[in-house]
Amino acid sequence: MAHYFEERPRTASRPGTVTLLLPDLHLRLETDRGVFSPDRIDAGTRVLLESVPPPPAEGDLLDLGCGYGPIALTMASRAPGATVWAVDVNRRSVELCARNAESAGLDKVRSVHVDEVPGDVRFRAIWSNPAIRIGKQALHEMLTRWLDRLTPDGVAYLVVQKHLGSDSLQNWLNEQGWPTTRAASRSAYRILKVEAR
Repeated sequence: MAHYFEERPRTASRPGTVTLLLPDLHLRLETDRGVFSPDRIDAGTRVLLESVPPPPAEGDLLDLGCGYGPIALTMASRAPGATVWAVDVNRRSVELCARNAESAGLDKVRSVHVDEVPGDVRFRAIWSNPAIRIGKQALHEMLTRWLDRLTPDGVAYLVVQKHLGSDSLQNWLNEQGWPTTRAASRSAYRILKVEAR
C-alpha cells in the first residue's frame, strides 16, 4: 500500500477481485497488489460515489488517481455520452482499469498514464480520492496541474479524510484561487467541491 503511487510497483502480483455495489451499479473489478486498496473498495471512494451529483452527460471527465477504476467506471456508467479519462502514475493500475472498463462494456473510458493525456483536453468534471500520502508539496503540484484543466464551468469533487488534512487542503485551495466548499461530510471524510479559478 505504501508504494501504490510508484510508476512500476515492485510488489509481486497477486490478482484478486472486489465488488463495487452502489444503488445504480454492480461491478466485479479485477485488482492486484501494488495498487490502492486492492482488497476492498476504499471507504473514501465509497463516500465520494454515494455523495456527489451525477457528472455532466457529455464532454471530457477525469478520474485523477484511478487505481483499478471504481470511480472512472462509475462516472462512465452515469454519463455514457461523456469520455472519461482515468489517469494514474501506477501502470499496473492503468492496465487494471482498462481491463475492468472493457469487461464492463464501458468503451468511453480512456485509461492512461498521467503523462499521456493530450494537452488540449479540458475537463467538465474531476472526481478524485487523491493520494494524500505522497506528501503536501507533491499533492499541491498534482492538484494544480489538473485543476487548471477544468473548463470555466467545470467542478472537481475530492474526498479527503478529516485527520489527513481535509480542512487545511480546503483552505489552501481557496487561497490559490479555486473556490472550494465542503459538499458533504460522512464517516470522517469530507467531500470538497472545487470550482475553476
